[in-house]
Amino acid sequence: MPVPPSSGAPAAFVASPSHGADHAAHDHPHGWRRWLYATNHKDIGTLYLWFSLIMFLTGGLLALLIRAELFQPGLQFFQPELYNQFVTSHGLIMVFGAIMPSFVGFANWMVPLQIGASDMAFARMNNFSFWLLPPAGLLLVGSFFVDGGATGSGWTMYPPLSLQMGAGMDMTIFAVHLMGASSIMGAINIIVTILNMRAPGMTLMKMPMFCWTWLITAYLLIAVMPVLATAVTMLLTDRHFGTTFFNAAGGGDPVMFQHVFWFFGHPEVYIMILPGFGMISHIIPTFSRKPLFGYASMVYATAAIAIVSFIVWAHHMFTTGMPITSQLFFMYATMLVAVPTGVKVFNWIATMWRGALTFETAMLFAIGFIWVFTIGGFSGLLLSIAPIDIQVHDTYYVVAHFHYVLVAGSLFCLFAGFYYWVPKWTGHMVNEWRGKFHFWNSLIWVNLTFFPMHFLGLAGMPRRYADYPAQFTDFHAFTSVAAMLFGLTQVYFLFFVVLPTIRGGAPAPAKPWDGADGLEWTVPSPAPFHTFDVPPRIM
Repeated sequence: MPVPPSSGAPAAFVASPSHGADHAAHDHPHGWRRWLYATNHKDIGTLYLWFSLIMFLTGGLLALLIRAELFQPGLQFFQPELYNQFVTSHGLIMVFGAIMPSFVGFANWMVPLQIGASDMAFARMNNFSFWLLPPAGLLLVGSFFVDGGATGSGWTMYPPLSLQMGAGMDMTIFAVHLMGASSIMGAINIIVTILNMRAPGMTLMKMPMFCWTWLITAYLLIAVMPVLATAVTMLLTDRHFGTTFFNAAGGGDPVMFQHVFWFFGHPEVYIMILPGFGMISHIIPTFSRKPLFGYASMVYATAAIAIVSFIVWAHHMFTTGMPITSQLFFMYATMLVAVPTGVKVFNWIATMWRGALTFETAMLFAIGFIWVFTIGGFSGLLLSIAPIDIQVHDTYYVVAHFHYVLVAGSLFCLFAGFYYWVPKWTGHMVNEWRGKFHFWNSLIWVNLTFFPMHFLGLAGMPRRYADYPAQFTDFHAFTSVAAMLFGLTQVYFLFFVVLPTIRGGAPAPAKPWDGADGLEWTVPSPAPFHTFDVPPRIM
C-alpha cells in the first residue's frame, strides 16, 4: 500500500500492520483508575486535549471580561489592578495551559499511530508529565483568591513590577515551573519515540510531516524551557532571598530579564505553531488528493525556522535603548524568518494547485489558517522593522499581530487537526454542517475582533490599559461585540460538535477521507486500545 500524499513522504510500500484488535479485549483499568494511572498514549492524549479545552475556555472567559471592560471608556466593572490580573492570567493560561498542552495531546495520540509504534517510549513518565498540569492550572486560577490577587505584571512577568506583586506572583512562578517540567518530559518522550520506535524501513525522510515538526519542536522545548525556569527562579530569589538580579537599586538590571525571557519567548512562538504546520501539511494534501509539494523543502524549512528563532529574540526590545548595530542585526535576522515560512505557504498553495479539492471542515480550517496566518506574518514583518516597531511598540498593533498568529494561526490548526483526526479517535464522523457553521463563524468573528486592533495601534492606543480616550470608543465597542460572538462560537463547538461526536454520529470507516493515507488510517476507527503490537514494515 503506498505511503500517502498526506504524509508527504516519497512513495514506499507498507506490509499489513498488526493493529492489536486481538488485544482490545485485554483487561485494563476502568473508571477513574483508567485515567489516573493511564500509561496508554491514546488515553494520555485524550487527557491533554480535555485539559487544554478547559483551559482554553477559562482563558477565553477572562478575555471576554477584558472586552466587557473595554466596551466603553471609563471604568465599567473592574478596577485597573483586577483588569491587569485578567490580562496577565489570560495570556499565561492560553500559552501554557491551552495551546502547548493541546499540541502535546495531538502528539500523544498521533505520533505512535503515524510511525507504527505500540506506544510512547516512556509510558509512566508520560503519565507524570500530564498530571503536573492540573496542579499548575489550579495555581494559576487559584492565585485570584489569595491576598493581593493574581499577578498583574503581564504574561512576560517583567520586573520591577513582578517584584512588587503579592503571593499570586509566587503561585504563577511555581505554575510555570510545573508546566515547564511537563513540557521537557513530554519533549524527551517524543524525541525518543520518534528516533527509536519508527516502523522498520521508515527512514527519517519517509516520516510524516507532523512527526517531523514535532521532532524539531521537541528539541526547541528542551533548549528553551530551562531558560524560562532560570528567569523565573531569579525572580523568585529577588523577591524572597535578597538577590538583586533585576533590581537596579542593588546593581541589577531589569532589561537583563527581558533578554533571558525572550531568549525563551521567541522560540516559544514557534513551539506553538510548528506542530500546526505539520497538521496543515497532512490536511491540504488529503483534500487536494495530491502529494505534498516539496516534502524535503518543508522539512528543511521547519528546521531553518527553528534555528533562526534563536537569533531574533531582541526584536521585542527595540525600545530598550540597544545600540543601532544590534537593532540592525535583529531586524535583518527577523526578516530572514520570512523566507522558510514563505516556503511553507508556497508549498501548501502549490499542493492545492490543480488538485481535486473538496472542502470538508478540516480543509476549510486549513485554508482559513493559511490566509489569516499570512496576515499575521505580514504584520510581524512590519514589526521587524525597528523604526516602525518603536512607533507601535506596546500598542494594540502588537496585540493584533500576535493574536493573528496564535488565535487565527495555532488555534485554527488545532481545529483543523480535530476535524481531520476525530473520526479515528471516536469512531464517529463529525456533522459537517455543524463543523462548517463553527468554521465560518470562527473565521468571521476572529477577523472582526483582531483586524480593527491594527488601526487602534496605529492611532496610538496602548495595550493593557483599562481605560482609553473617547476617540477609540467605536473601535473598542465593535471589537468587544465580535469577541463575544467568537467566544460563543467556541461554546457552540464544545456543546454541538465535540460532545455529540463523542456520544454518537455516523460510524467512521478506518479511512474516512478519500485522499488520506498513512499508518494511522490502516487501523480501525476508533483506534483500538492497543495498536501495532507487531510493527508494520515499510518497504
